[in-house]
Amino acid sequence: MATASKSAGEPVELQVGGRTIRFSSPDRVYFSERGETKLDLAHYYESVSDGIVRALRDRPCMLHRFPKGVDGPKVHQKRLPAGAPDWVETVELWFPRYGRTADELCVTELGSVIWAVQMSTVEFHPWNSRRDDPESPDEWRIDLDPMPDCPFSRIQRVAHVVEEVLDELGMRGYPKTSGGRGLHIYVRIAPEWGFPQVRQAALAFAREVERRAPDDVTTTWWRKDRDPAAVFVDYNQNTRDHTMAAAYSVRGNPRATVSAPIEWTEIDDIAPDDFTIATMPVRFAELGDLHASIDDEAFRLDTLLEWAERDDADDPGGEPDVVDLDD
Repeated sequence: MATASKSAGEPVELQVGGRTIRFSSPDRVYFSERGETKLDLAHYYESVSDGIVRALRDRPCMLHRFPKGVDGPKVHQKRLPAGAPDWVETVELWFPRYGRTADELCVTELGSVIWAVQMSTVEFHPWNSRRDDPESPDEWRIDLDPMPDCPFSRIQRVAHVVEEVLDELGMRGYPKTSGGRGLHIYVRIAPEWGFPQVRQAALAFAREVERRAPDDVTTTWWRKDRDPAAVFVDYNQNTRDHTMAAAYSVRGNPRATVSAPIEWTEIDDIAPDDFTIATMPVRFAELGDLHASIDDEAFRLDTLLEWAERDDADDPGGEPDVVDLDD
């Protein structure tokens, strides 16, 4: 067996919630801008343990792994990496496009997160459904996706429109930064609809936001046809097996930014790079998990589905049908 290189450090043992995890190459630099290491990444996830476990709990989870650090190649991992301890839990999923199943990580404790970091995972991308019923989402995701020339100030303006519409629907949304240039808002929903219906509701919501902010928002299907300075409200993130970085997930860039939960009142005062593995531990210690109450209430989609029927009647041509986006 090959020994660890001197620059990557000798293996260490981490004690995580009663688990002992052998952690190799702890000194390997993962984030080149400030020099944080693989071990720094593990300590970050320990510092936000309640938040990251809540965001991932019982959800099928795809891993974005960077074996040589984020400046190296990325591996999109659906199947649980080989060699997992028997206490790491999974869920079996069916992928029609490939005609086969895969066992994906299903986080139930912090140890599973730290073991995944040991396996070079930086980003955690959970499904918006749980393992007890993977085909029935319990989370509606609103993705404010900036086009290439879109300033962050436009994202901020659109976020307030989103909040306004959610308030009128009697729903509570939980915002977070994307860890990039966008914002995400999550809404807990009753798991009574399948992915096609949740996506349909998400599209109806996006169209309403576009009606209220036509100079800022687009829902145009084809990327080439979108205004390059607009905000795309990406309803497709609610399609089966389309995943987004979880709350508290680190992103795979040299700055080690984090997808950070925020308060609605903070939106006008933040910048995309405010939240990193260097700044988040202190913020979490002071504020706790801003998404701690996200599971307290689940909302219904009936009104949004009525809006979808109205929109379809007004525009029977609509967007292209989406048959299979499960890759």
